[in-house]
Amino acid sequence: MAAYSSAQDFAAPLACWLAAPGRAEIRAASLPPPDAGTVLVRTLHSGISRGTEMLVFAGQVPAGEQARMRAPFQEGDFPAPVKYGYASVGVVEEGDDSLRGRPVFCLYPHQTHYRVPADAVHVLPEGLPPARAVLAANMETAVNALWDAAPRVGDRIAVVGAGVVGLLVAWLAARLPGCQVQVVDVNPARASVAQHLGVPFALPGDATPAADLVIHASGNPQGLATALRLAAFEATVLELSWYGTRDVALPLGEAFHSQRLQLRSSQVGHIATAQRARWSHRRRMALALQLLCDPALDVLVTGGAGFDELPAVLARLAHAADGAPEVLCQRIDYSQP
Repeated sequence: MAAYSSAQDFAAPLACWLAAPGRAEIRAASLPPPDAGTVLVRTLHSGISRGTEMLVFAGQVPAGEQARMRAPFQEGDFPAPVKYGYASVGVVEEGDDSLRGRPVFCLYPHQTHYRVPADAVHVLPEGLPPARAVLAANMETAVNALWDAAPRVGDRIAVVGAGVVGLLVAWLAARLPGCQVQVVDVNPARASVAQHLGVPFALPGDATPAADLVIHASGNPQGLATALRLAAFEATVLELSWYGTRDVALPLGEAFHSQRLQLRSSQVGHIATAQRARWSHRRRMALALQLLCDPALDVLVTGGAGFDELPAVLARLAHAADGAPEVLCQRIDYSQP
């Protein structure tokens, strides 16, 4: 794997761009000039979102959502060419003396090093390894989802979809007093991951019905149909999956009305309504990072590859016939100085 840590490299960083839907490539990038209030970050790791980032890779961002779906430091426009991503962990090399040498998380695309305003980086709390911190954006989504879902003490909660976000939601919910939480997924291999996180697992046909709250995070319309089937009378089904340009058919002619179900959406771009008056995005991210200090969450990082392999990794995750079910969070590792 090539090294990206010399002074010359800092003058010419490398970034991953989506050149066309379904095809990524490594390109030379540029840094803005140093300025007061900015920091230079050398990347250690970045993470690939198996949800939104894969839809971006496939060119499936709807025209009407392209402005709202922009990442904080995105370059280019959907569908392509575009530099996209939001899970970067690195070390501050230049800038604010209080930040220099400290590991940080930033909502930045896949790039070897970059310069951003100092307030765009989040210092990792003591005890959080940089390699696990790539889960920060996923944890932030899970926190916001539970705020939106508003579970009550003692609720029976079903989480449909044992991807990274679903498993994080279930892990958090299982810590609520008296709650009975079950993760539901079609992939039996996820049972061991759920067990490691201390959450019961079931295949859809074996899942316990009559849940007080159902959270759907599978990214598959069939999973949402399962979520509706598992919901008890007047229960809420919270939809976390985003389908991009895909049409979704739902069995709303079955028990949806007689059960008086409530189907709600949740999206991390806005802080949940009940928290919005008191919580900033920065405070929410600080909470997400602190929650990641539990070593049990290492089980969610199941893949590692070098930065120069990133275009091929994106293609493999997007085009594998089985969807690469063994991969939860795919981590990208950058060379060290």
